[in-house]
Amino acid sequence: MNRILIVDDEEILRMLICDTLEDFNFIIDEADNGLDALNKMQQNSYDLVFLDYMMPDLTGIEVIEKLSPEYKENTPIVMLTAKAQESDRQIAMEKGAKYFISKPFSPIKLISFVEELSNA
Repeated sequence: MNRILIVDDEEILRMLICDTLEDFNFIIDEADNGLDALNKMQQNSYDLVFLDYMMPDLTGIEVIEKLSPEYKENTPIVMLTAKAQESDRQIAMEKGAKYFISKPFSPIKLISFVEELSNA
């Protein structure tokens, strides 16, 4: 795993994720809205995408809906959200997210999660 996209309209959260993962030598790109995220995902290949559920321009769900089936199959998408209801999780998974992490989350949990994916 080399390249990660972090998509969240909250700058503080993007910084937290970047700071948490900086020791792993990933190439990290950021987007602060759904439209920018979609453009980056269409232009670049990512090994992992952290995608916020609720954002301006396009929601995380709308971003996933616009991706090709191949992209969704080959790129693990982790939905990050404060929307922790089971119905929200189901919608995200049905649309193509592979994982679902509720906010707030522990940086230690995030590191463990990324390490687990890297070793899979």
